[in-house]
Amino acid sequence: MAQLWDQSQIRKLATRLGYDFADMVVYDPRFARPPLARLRAQATRLDAEAVIVPSPEHFEGAEIPGTLVQQLDVITVNPEQTYARRAMPPIRDLPPAEADGAY
Repeated sequence: MAQLWDQSQIRKLATRLGYDFADMVVYDPRFARPPLARLRAQATRLDAEAVIVPSPEHFEGAEIPGTLVQQLDVITVNPEQTYARRAMPPIRDLPPAEADGAY
């Protein structure tokens, strides 16, 4: 029942925000691919601008992954919040000490 409720809330929010609902990615432990990788691949395939999720708790550590926000906007239903890729600072490939030239 919770999944149906989440799907309903996601569709309502997508409509209210003016997004064309394209697909629902549901976690299934039978898939060998990690859920975040599946979500990113599906978003890429659909050329999505945003992904709407029920809450941050649907991600590991209850945090929106920065790598996902770099790819597209992430919108949560509860609490209703947008993590915009344009507002995300770049993620460095090196630890700060090495990136700043200090060794």
